[in-house]
Amino acid sequence: MRILPHLDPTVEGTPIAVRCRIGQPAKDYDGLIHRPPEGGMVIELERAGPPLELAGLLGDALEIIRNAGSVRALSEDAASLFQAHTGYDRVMVYRFDNEGHGEVLSERRRHGLESFLGNRYPSSDIPQMARRLYERTRVRVLVDVNYQPVPLEPRLSPLTGRDLDMSSCFLRSMSPIHLQYLKNMGVGATLVVSLVVGGKLWGLIACHHYQPRFIHFELRSVCELLAEAIATRITALESFAQSQAELFVQRLEQRMIEAISREGDWRGAIFDASQPILQPLGASGCALISEGEVRTIGDVPGTQDIRDLVVWLDHQPRTTVIATASLAQEAPDLARLTRTASGVVAAPISSHAGEYLIWFRPERVHTVTWGGDPQKPFVIGDSPADLSPRRSFAKWHQVVEGTSEPWTPADLAAARTIGQSVTDIVLQFRAVRTLIAQDQFEQFSRQVRSSGQPVLITDVGGRILLMNDAFRDVLPKARQTVVKLDELADVVHDSDEFRRNVAELIEHRRSWRGEIQLRTDGNELRPMTVRADPVMPTRDRTLGCVLILTDNADRRAADAARSRFQEGILKSTRVGRIRLDSKSDLVYQNLLSAVVENAQLAALEITYGVEASRIADLLEGVRQSTLRTAEVLEHLVLHAARTAGDPPSQS
Repeated sequence: MRILPHLDPTVEGTPIAVRCRIGQPAKDYDGLIHRPPEGGMVIELERAGPPLELAGLLGDALEIIRNAGSVRALSEDAASLFQAHTGYDRVMVYRFDNEGHGEVLSERRRHGLESFLGNRYPSSDIPQMARRLYERTRVRVLVDVNYQPVPLEPRLSPLTGRDLDMSSCFLRSMSPIHLQYLKNMGVGATLVVSLVVGGKLWGLIACHHYQPRFIHFELRSVCELLAEAIATRITALESFAQSQAELFVQRLEQRMIEAISREGDWRGAIFDASQPILQPLGASGCALISEGEVRTIGDVPGTQDIRDLVVWLDHQPRTTVIATASLAQEAPDLARLTRTASGVVAAPISSHAGEYLIWFRPERVHTVTWGGDPQKPFVIGDSPADLSPRRSFAKWHQVVEGTSEPWTPADLAAARTIGQSVTDIVLQFRAVRTLIAQDQFEQFSRQVRSSGQPVLITDVGGRILLMNDAFRDVLPKARQTVVKLDELADVVHDSDEFRRNVAELIEHRRSWRGEIQLRTDGNELRPMTVRADPVMPTRDRTLGCVLILTDNADRRAADAARSRFQEGILKSTRVGRIRLDSKSDLVYQNLLSAVVENAQLAALEITYGVEASRIADLLEGVRQSTLRTAEVLEHLVLHAARTAGDPPSQS
């Protein structure tokens, strides 16, 4: 009778637990009900565990997770929480790098066990097939490494005639190679919980025990719920790092504009000692190469070496940033720069060759501790079928030379953001110089014309002197030959507001930062950000104006994603699919509030710390994770309520 409410053939997703009593004498079991993709129903039976006090257990844990101020601190908290709640001998938080290798970020272990903290493990230890399974099935338990597998009867599914898809089954057998790997480590039982960030496997919470150990359904669900909350917090913390770079960029841009007004040049503002440009990327030195001049700060190669590096950069594929942590490997002719420039990140600052903002990191000769020789992950025995994972897990030390501390995605995002801002200012400054120095007009106007960003230059009265092709391309064909700036009001949605801003710019010499909506040939509206400034070589003299447009579609999409998230997250989690009694509903709502608060905090930090084009996908990832967490929590509370209220009965 308890299974009947769950026979809906359309239901897939989180397994549903049903408490039942089996045997003589009757004992409590949890029946886990799955809906495999090929149809039918799979029921797994396992002995029930003791009831959990969910409100205190989850409430305190979610508060700890939400208050973590860094990924490192969060990893430490996660290891402590999982060891406290699961009782395993060793708990490790394990993060994958860009090459797929893993590193133990934090560890809690029973006294007397050797520490694995800081150890690295080669990507081959966890093959791609296993990683895909970890993304799909977030919690995997091995009760006893020496278990004897039991065959399915019948072996083939009666519904499909093929092997049953057991990817979501708790009782499925493990890969023989994985079992041998654990035996080689001396491990008796494991619990592995996935950390999925932005739809990708970020890392694992790996729990080892040196005797057989069983984790019942309710505690496994708690582990899954906590892992989802941890992944959500990781998303927020990594996004926040970029928001700090964006704040730096805002200040840098203001300093550059002030420097242009005060000194007639923007370059001095780059190396303002009060706001070091090294900090956002954690660099040891920086060089600006512009118009053949080299300016530097910090520990950098010599001027000629920097020029040689620029020649190499000019031959690389044109991207927003060019980055390497091992320059000598990619450019052997520049190996002499290893001491100061093993790591290089370069952002082009104009469409011309040879103009870059470059950050440097020195060589970091260091020892990497591997959990065994990474060059010998597999061993072949007497026959080709005798394939087993490596047998030695003795610490293997590798001295790494010729590389710097690797650049993180946040470092590259910061370089990209700073580079784009400097590019905008450079473009604006050169447009200004076009007005100041008429004899250089053709040289710099070609740069403006070749820019992919819409730029328009007017004289002091607003007559258009130069409009590049990128600007014309955003205008309807019938309006691409306008003579005065205020004539563009005819293709702007709010024409009166446009004219007012133009009047302020031309007549009162007031800069304009804002947004307009341009009409296209199809009469659709295209959102654009406006940056317009008067050109003033002195306080009492104006030569004209420079106006730059930026397509704002990504930012609009991000704003829409924010609104959908705030509306959808509360609406989607407010109504449960399962009817709960009042006491259980109170527990559910209190815990759900903590989950939603964690998600909303993550969403806030994402929206202020991420490139606009990525916001929608990251918010959707947080929303899906929150819905999954709410579903797990709902079933967990229901199961706890049923278990607490079940009178003894005969089967």
